[in-house]
Amino acid sequence: MMLKKLIFAINPLSTDFGLLLLRLGTSGLMITHGWGKIANYSENLTKFADPLGIGTQTSLVLAIFAEFFCSILLALGFFSRLALIPLIITMVTAAFMVHGGNFSKQELPLLFLIAFLTLFFTGPGKYSLDAQVKPTKKY
Repeated sequence: MMLKKLIFAINPLSTDFGLLLLRLGTSGLMITHGWGKIANYSENLTKFADPLGIGTQTSLVLAIFAEFFCSILLALGFFSRLALIPLIITMVTAAFMVHGGNFSKQELPLLFLIAFLTLFFTGPGKYSLDAQVKPTKKY
């Protein structure tokens, strides 16, 4: 009976812990991608893709903003949905424009995209800074 309850239980604690794990895991891994771009900024300027036609440097700066800075916000659960928008756009761009014809290179951005979309629709969960902000009453 206890095993059945454990396997089939849906409770807020496990959901919120799952969202925390998803948030910390995906943002932690994404931060490493952003940091790699920061650490090798000069080298990346010469080879970074410009899929939107806005210039290599602008594309690189936007990718760094999303992958590093927005991922830090996501890890904290602070302005989570706003931080997820650049991450989602970056993963869509990486998956379909940069790696469009190569499924083996599309897999990682698609996996991140699924996680980011999930967090966008569910929210960051109870264990986040966003959850500490109380919405004001509208009269």
